[in-house]
Amino acid sequence: MALKIGDKIPDILGINQDGKELKASDFTGRKIALYFYPKDNTPGCTAEACSLRDGYENLRSAGYEVIGVSKDSVASHRKFADKESLPFDLVADTDTSLNQIFGVWALKKMAGREYMGTVRTTFLIDENGVIQNIITKVDTKDHAKQILNL
Repeated sequence: MALKIGDKIPDILGINQDGKELKASDFTGRKIALYFYPKDNTPGCTAEACSLRDGYENLRSAGYEVIGVSKDSVASHRKFADKESLPFDLVADTDTSLNQIFGVWALKKMAGREYMGTVRTTFLIDENGVIQNIITKVDTKDHAKQILNL
């Protein structure tokens, strides 16, 4: 059952690029822009991460913490964060459990091939851990502005 607007998110989010466990309760009192993306170091995912990096101070000023999630490993996230100078956490959801809880792990099609993968989605969560908005049509090149304009 996928989480929806009005649902409280789970406390345990996963392990970040530094090997530290992240919990929603670590961010109590701050809003969270929790974005799910398919893969580190791919064109769309890099554009999205860099948009969030470039708009990070504006997002923080609006009260948001930014957290990215993909099924890549901690080591992959570390390299990606270093390469792109990302100032926010990336959660390694290697078993896709968080993807599944949020309902973004789904059957995808590309070049006539079907496979399971992450559907690019951003969840905007309030200071109490409750989902307030869900962005399913992500503008990868301008995602920070897209979040701020909601």
